[in-house]
Amino acid sequence: MNTPEGARSFLTTGAAYDGFMGRYSKPLAEAFAESAGVRTGMTVLDLGCGPGALTGVLSNLLGADSVSACDPSPPFVEACAYRHPGVDVRRGAAEAIPFEAGTFDAALAQLVLHFVDDPSLAAAECRRVLKPGGVIAACVWDRAKGMEMLRHFWKAAFTLDADIPAETTSLRFGRPGEIAELLEQAGFIDVRETTLAVSSTYADFDELWSGFQAGIGPAGVYCQRLEPEAQTVLRRAVFERLGSPAGPFSLDAWARSASGRLPE
Repeated sequence: MNTPEGARSFLTTGAAYDGFMGRYSKPLAEAFAESAGVRTGMTVLDLGCGPGALTGVLSNLLGADSVSACDPSPPFVEACAYRHPGVDVRRGAAEAIPFEAGTFDAALAQLVLHFVDDPSLAAAECRRVLKPGGVIAACVWDRAKGMEMLRHFWKAAFTLDADIPAETTSLRFGRPGEIAELLEQAGFIDVRETTLAVSSTYADFDELWSGFQAGIGPAGVYCQRLEPEAQTVLRRAVFERLGSPAGPFSLDAWARSASGRLPE
């Protein structure tokens, strides 16, 4: 099965990711961990950890020796391990989690399902590594509200290029009930869903635009593929959609989150 568009773009540095998406994933991690019911005494897996935004939150809550993490991107694994000493960080995909069966009290996947090749296999792998009664939780950007950053980018892009493939912009699992359905089909019980809101402030428009130029995710990949002149036109269109900010400005983002429990 082909890797979803944009997933290969995560073979980049943790610092580059931080400037683009990490500024949202860090505050999201705090809300996500709370929503998932993470508490002292748990052993938790950060599935698709990236450079370690959620890993850091979990480490602060539980202690590094109670947290493990994995990601298919070697640069992200290196960054996560460097930033969070004591956490067991391994390279591995969601469809082949590199940990033994029955290891964790909880498995959390933040902003991962958008890019997983086989979500059903990933859910089955979470079942395998969880203890009986263990918790699974996953969140992705909400499809309707989504991220203002990405919404403005793609709306500007579509005004200039009507031939952008729909699958490029339509990230999976952002509709109501989609994550919950995946968990229920995998055999998890007591499934519930909620929405989490975060925001990020930019010093200026150049700070925002540099994130797209880093080539991370579908938007970054699309931006990098444009010729310099087309990039300049798109930059101007996004700038105008944001109201031509002359200084600092903030953008909001909403994530759809669901959690469930493995039967005892």
